[in-house]
Amino acid sequence: MAHTCDCLIIGGGIAGVGAAAHLGRDAKTVVLEAEDTPGRHATGRSAAIFIRNYGNATLRALNGASFHLLSTGGAFSDNSFLSPRGELVVARADEMEKFAAYRDGADGLEEIGIAQAQALFPILRADGIAAAAYEESAADIDVDRLLQAYARSARHDGARVVTSAPVVEIKKQGDVWRVKAGAETWEAPVVVNAAGAWADGIAGLAGLAPLGLVPYRRSAAILPAPEGMDVSSWPAVVSASERWYAKPEAGKLLVSPADEDPVEPHDAWPEDMVLAEGLDRFEQATTVAVTRVERSWAGLRTFAPDRTPVAGFSPEADGFFWLAGQGGYGIQTSPALSRLAADLVLGRRSSLPDAVVAALDPGRFAQ
Repeated sequence: MAHTCDCLIIGGGIAGVGAAAHLGRDAKTVVLEAEDTPGRHATGRSAAIFIRNYGNATLRALNGASFHLLSTGGAFSDNSFLSPRGELVVARADEMEKFAAYRDGADGLEEIGIAQAQALFPILRADGIAAAAYEESAADIDVDRLLQAYARSARHDGARVVTSAPVVEIKKQGDVWRVKAGAETWEAPVVVNAAGAWADGIAGLAGLAPLGLVPYRRSAAILPAPEGMDVSSWPAVVSASERWYAKPEAGKLLVSPADEDPVEPHDAWPEDMVLAEGLDRFEQATTVAVTRVERSWAGLRTFAPDRTPVAGFSPEADGFFWLAGQGGYGIQTSPALSRLAADLVLGRRSSLPDAVVAALDPGRFAQ
C-alpha cells in the first residue's frame, strides 16, 4: 500500500528541508533522504559563510532576499543564524581583471590599502598583493542550527522526514507520481527534486532529460592557528581568482585550495595532490608554513551549465519540480530558494522580482 501526501521532496539537504519548512501546513509534505541523517553531503560540508556579493546577478539577488531570515531568525528562530566575520578579497598583479569583475556591481565591498589588509589578516605577504577589498557584512552561518530549525518547523507543521530511503523508481500514473524509496512506496501530485549532486539521476528515473548538472569537488583542511596568534577575529580571505581561501574555524584555520574538479555523484573525499597544491598556494600568499593538517574533507558543489540555480516546474512533465544546481551558494540562498519553491508549488506569487524567477526556471534549458 502506498503512502500519500501532497508534496514529496527527494533530498534532505538544506534545500529540501527548507522547502518543507516553507510549505508549512499548506501541504502535507514528506522528505525522502537516502542517507541516515539529513544534510550528510553538501549541507554538512559547507564553508558556512554569507557573502552578499558572491555569485552572478541572480545569485546576488537571492543573497539579498535571504539576508533578513538569516540575520534575524525569521519565523524559524528567535536568534540570528549569522555571526560577524567579514571577507577580504586579495589580488596579485595577474588577478586584477578578476578583482575588477568581483567588485563590479558589488554592494558594501570597499577597496582598501595593503597595510589595512595586513592589519585584518596579519599573516598576508605584502609583496604578493596588488589590491585588496573588504566586505564587512560577510558573516559566518550556523548551518546546523539553520538546518535543524527548518526540520523542527517542518515536523511541527506535520511534515515527515524519512531517512535511509534511497529512491529507486519514479513513475507517473495519471495525475500522481509514484515513488519507490527504501522499502516503501509514496504517491503525490508534486515531486520536488532537491537531490543535489544526484538531481539529474533522479530526473532520469522519472523519464526526464538531464539538465546537465555537474558536481564539482571542493576540498578543505583544518590547520593549527599560527603560533601565538588569536585568529578568532580575522576575516575570511579569498584570492580574487579563487585559487585558495581561508577562514577562522573554532580557533584554528580552515584552508581550501578552492578546487573545482568535475566528478560523478559520490560521497566525496579530498585528493592528496589537489589539497597539497592548494596549501602551497596558501603558503605562498602568507607567512605561514604548513607543517600539520589536523583533518581534511571534501564536498560536492553542483552547478547548472549557466552557474545559476534551477527552481521551477519542469516543462516536460506536470508536477515535477526542480530545486537543484545551487553550487557553492546553497546555504546562503536557502531562505529565498526554499520560499520560492514553496510559493511556486502552492501557486502563490513570489516576492522575488519576475526577472529573478525567470532566470531560475528550468525551462531556460529547453530546446
